[in-house]
Amino acid sequence: MITIKEANTSALINEYIKFPFELYKNHPYWVPPLIADEKETFDKTKNPAFTSADAYFYLAYKDNKVVGRIAAIINWNEVNDQQKKKVRFGWWDVIDDIEVTKALLEKVYELGRSNNLEYVEGPMGFSNLDKVGVLTEGFDEIGSMITWYNYPYYKTHLEQLGYVKEKEYLENKFPFSNVNPETYIKAVELIKKRYQLTALNFSKNKDIMPYVDEMFDLFNKSYAELSSFVAITAVQKEYFKKKYISFINPEYIKFVMDKDHKIVAFSIVMPSFSEALQKAKGKLFPFGFYHMLKAKKESKEVLFYLIGVDPEYQSKGVTAIIFDEYYKTFTEKGIEKCIRTPELEDNIAIHNMWKNFNPTTFRRRRTYKLDL
Repeated sequence: MITIKEANTSALINEYIKFPFELYKNHPYWVPPLIADEKETFDKTKNPAFTSADAYFYLAYKDNKVVGRIAAIINWNEVNDQQKKKVRFGWWDVIDDIEVTKALLEKVYELGRSNNLEYVEGPMGFSNLDKVGVLTEGFDEIGSMITWYNYPYYKTHLEQLGYVKEKEYLENKFPFSNVNPETYIKAVELIKKRYQLTALNFSKNKDIMPYVDEMFDLFNKSYAELSSFVAITAVQKEYFKKKYISFINPEYIKFVMDKDHKIVAFSIVMPSFSEALQKAKGKLFPFGFYHMLKAKKESKEVLFYLIGVDPEYQSKGVTAIIFDEYYKTFTEKGIEKCIRTPELEDNIAIHNMWKNFNPTTFRRRRTYKLDL
């Protein structure tokens, strides 16, 4: 018999967070999250996502043992402002038993129907800065700190339950040796001169902080037309500023400024923390912090986390300026591999931006939809 219980106490949230650690124990490609970060994500007093969203966390038990988990989420900005009558599910992990998946998803349906919503989509988090998608290809590749890993049967469960593909995401990579500055270096100087643009680099995190709100405003503006986009709110900006900016190497954040010193393009790159997180096993102490710090300083792999360009400049080659700055930084640091985070398959503009580097798609993931 399968029993579903809401994780609404500290003890149950701990069970909720730790279930994947058991499900993927010693798995070579699963990257564990930091337990403290997960606790903060699910804490309504700390995560500003709860100012515009409702979320409920559920555990599935069989023979008194945890066998699955799921989050049922309503993003009210999406429902009210965009008129998308959608209930989301995320943080879904389960043993290979479709009855467990059915029982968990039923809680999502209950939330959706009780709020007169029309369909369910997932897996996805609260916003576009959360993890997204069921892995459908690339199971033999190590995951990252900003993506979910899952077994192949997750996709099978959803499709057997009548879910259909909603959005497809591609993850691409290329060796840094593919980057030939000769292909864009002449264009960089022409673009800078024509549009009166300059590159802005950083060596200290504190120097980035005055620009972060403007950067998130540009993020909202540059991604507004994408079908999956929900804008980052003011309180979320403040939260992400405090939580993440100080964590990222300052030299990996690049801005392009116009003549009035306004940001027209930005990019955030992170060192790969995958192997460090596997060694940390979810904890910063006593040794996890050392592994993370070592990766921050020494990793030869980088993830392109975010890149945004003001719509006014999106067809003017501005990204060449960003790539030129990264080429200098990566050469100095001996970077060997560049990885792109999940990007919508139908975002042709972003794929064209990278085509000169001959990237290869090494993972695919998707969200699934079901009408209620």
